Amino acid sequence: MNHKLLTKAALAAALSLTTAYASATTTLRFSHFWPATSAIHKEVFQAWADDVEKASNGELKVQLFPSQTLTKADAAYQGAVNGISDIAATAQGYTAGRFPLTQVVELPGVSLSATQGGCITQSLYDKGMLADEYKDSHVLFMFSTGPGYIHTTDKEVKVPDDLKGLRIRRPSAVVGKILTELGAQPIGMPAPEIYSSMQRGLLDGVSLPWEGMKTFRLNELSNQHTQVPFYSLVFVATMNKKTYDRLPDNLKKVIDEHSGLAWSKKAGEVFDAEDKAGRAEAKGNIVEINDPLNDPSWGGPLNAAIKDYLGDLKAKNGQAVYDEALALRSQCAM
Repeated sequence: MNHKLLTKAALAAALSLTTAYASATTTLRFSHFWPATSAIHKEVFQAWADDVEKASNGELKVQLFPSQTLTKADAAYQGAVNGISDIAATAQGYTAGRFPLTQVVELPGVSLSATQGGCITQSLYDKGMLADEYKDSHVLFMFSTGPGYIHTTDKEVKVPDDLKGLRIRRPSAVVGKILTELGAQPIGMPAPEIYSSMQRGLLDGVSLPWEGMKTFRLNELSNQHTQVPFYSLVFVATMNKKTYDRLPDNLKKVIDEHSGLAWSKKAGEVFDAEDKAGRAEAKGNIVEINDPLNDPSWGGPLNAAIKDYLGDLKAKNGQAVYDEALALRSQCAM
């Protein structure tokens, strides 16, 4: 009888330990739109997840949902706010009009690399200049692409007039305004949808950095590339506020230590490396326009687009954010 009681007690103790272990492990669902095969998934998000798990001694686990498998790219931010995911990484420009001050960093001439663009965006956030746009989530880190260019299936583009009538995918409303100034017909869609649209002839080309051309296999479909750096695309990795607030202090500390400029820089370095690789694999003709703001053909439309965008943000103090972004370029040098 005593042996049976002892056995039951041992089983109860083991069950109690198992339950305690399970309750001590928190799984965070992390949604993003990059393919699972991409360097961005492996070297940014998986690396972040692995580091968080290690730093928390296994108390935090991160389950990644790449390729829009949990939330679509244009719904990912709101998905994190609503708790569909615990964390989401997405482009602010996929939610039109929601992050207008953040997207100042996307304007021509603000940044020359992903590392620089991410640093500028994160620094603006850390200074409180963008904070109001993210009151509904807990921001982890900001990052960006390198310069975005124009890539077409067959049409060579040397001057803006060459863009007239061309259906060019634009990643955000900001870039759409710039493309309109340049004479193109911008069509909005998230990056994962571009390949099939180009295959079906619905697009004549895309506006993307070299990283995006490689990640989404678009070099397979483009034969003409115009390396005119006329925008960057900014991203945010952010967390559901309630999920963060529920964490005990030691796990909040882990999340805090995996946020901010350090991870902005890590992401930027991966994007910059992918830009080099994307250009190396490109086929066809590459036209280089290195200083478009001062170029006789490109400067007029691009400077007009900057002026128009900042004019629309006059009530939100957009000029001050733009001026600070330019001032941060030397601090955030590549």
